[in-house]
Amino acid sequence: MDDMSLGQAWQTDPYSLPLDALNPAQPGLFQADAIWPVFERLRREAPVHYTRESEFGPYWSISKYKPIMQVEVDTETFSSDVFRGGITVRDPEPDFVLPMFIAMDPPVHDFQRAAVNPVISPTNLARLEILIRECAGAILDRLPVGEVFDWVETVSIELTTQMLATLFDFPQEERRKLTRWSDVSTAIPGSGIIDSEQQRQGELLECLMRFTELWNERVNAPPTGDLISLMAHSEATRHQTPMEYLGNLVLLIVGGNDTTRNSITGGLLALNRFPDQYTKLMSDPGLVPNMVPEIIRWQTPLAHMRRTATRDVEFGGQHIRQGDRVVMWYVSGNRDEDAIERPNAFDIERARPRRHLSFGFGIHRCLGERLAELQLRVMWEEILARFGRIEVVEEPRRVYSSFVKGYERMMVRVSERRA
Repeated sequence: MDDMSLGQAWQTDPYSLPLDALNPAQPGLFQADAIWPVFERLRREAPVHYTRESEFGPYWSISKYKPIMQVEVDTETFSSDVFRGGITVRDPEPDFVLPMFIAMDPPVHDFQRAAVNPVISPTNLARLEILIRECAGAILDRLPVGEVFDWVETVSIELTTQMLATLFDFPQEERRKLTRWSDVSTAIPGSGIIDSEQQRQGELLECLMRFTELWNERVNAPPTGDLISLMAHSEATRHQTPMEYLGNLVLLIVGGNDTTRNSITGGLLALNRFPDQYTKLMSDPGLVPNMVPEIIRWQTPLAHMRRTATRDVEFGGQHIRQGDRVVMWYVSGNRDEDAIERPNAFDIERARPRRHLSFGFGIHRCLGERLAELQLRVMWEEILARFGRIEVVEEPRRVYSSFVKGYERMMVRVSERRA
C-alpha cells in the first residue's frame, strides 16, 4: 500500500461514476485527501445514500448537516450500542467486543459518562491550563529554528500524550504507550500500524493488563481526580467487566489523543493553505479563541460516527431497514453549503465558529470538547509568543482510515524565533 498506488487509485472523477457506485468509506480516499468531490456530489444528489458493496458491508451515508443532527438526537431509532454494531462503519470483531459508553444507549450511557464528568469541571480545567501552558512552552522551546522536522511527532503527539498521561495519572515515562494504544485501537490491519486483527487484540490486552494494575492501586486508595480513580470509585463503573473497562479506556485514550493531536496539526496546515489568515493571526493574536473552533471544524478529526437502525424508518425520502448501518459523515456535514457559509474556506474570524459537527451532537456530544479547545488555544498562544511563520514544506502524510481523519507526518520549518 505505497503512496504511488494510492495516488493512482483515487484519481477517478466521482462524477463519472454511477451514483450508486460511490463508496465514501474507502480509507484510501482519506489518505489521498480525495474525499471532497465525493461528498460534494452526495450532498447535492443523494444526501441519504446507500452503498450496497464495500469492504465493511452495505451502509447508508448521511452527508448533510441537518439530517446528521436528526439522526444524532433520535437515539431510539438509531442506536449506538456496540452489540448492534457500535459507532464505526466497521463492525466490531465478534470475539473481541469492547463496550464503551459512547457505544451505549441511554440510560447506561448516561450513568457511565457521568462517572468521568468531573475531569472536565471548570475547576479542573483551570488547573490543567497551567500545566498545558508549561508543557507547551517546554515543547516549543526545544524546536529547532531553520531546520526541517516532523510537527506531528515533535509537537502534536508530545503535547497531547503528556496531557493524556496526566488525566490518567499514568507514568509520564511510559506515556508513548498511550500513543501506540491509541493508534492500534483504530488501525486497519495492513495499514502499516498493525499487520493483523490478532496483533491489534494482543496489544490492547497489554493495555488492559497495565491499566488493571493501576486500577488495583486506585480502588484501594482514597478517591482522586484522575480518570482511573473516578471509574474505580463510581457505582456506575466500578463493577465493569474487563472488556468494558478496556472499552472505556480505548474511548478515553482515542478521544484524548487522536482528535486533539490531529487538530493541532490540521490547524497549522490550514494556516499554510490560507496564508492571508496566518498573516491576520500574526497581526492579532487575540483571534486565537475564535480560530480554535474553526480549526476543529475545518479539520474534523473524526470523519464519521455510525448508528444502527432499530426499526424500519423513512428518512430523507429513503427506506432504511431495521439493522442497517447508518453513517453520519461529520466531515461532510462540516462542509455543507446550506448550513455553513463558505464552508471550504478557513476563516479565523468566522461568525458562530462553534456551529460545527466535529464534537457530535446530542447525548453523545464529545465529553472532552472544552479540554480539546483549551489545548489548542494555549498551544497557539504559546506559538505566537515565540515564533514567526511556521512553514509546511511538503504535503503531509495522512492516516489510512475513514474514521480517524489525521496525519502520520507533516514536515515543517520554523522561520524565526521572536525575542
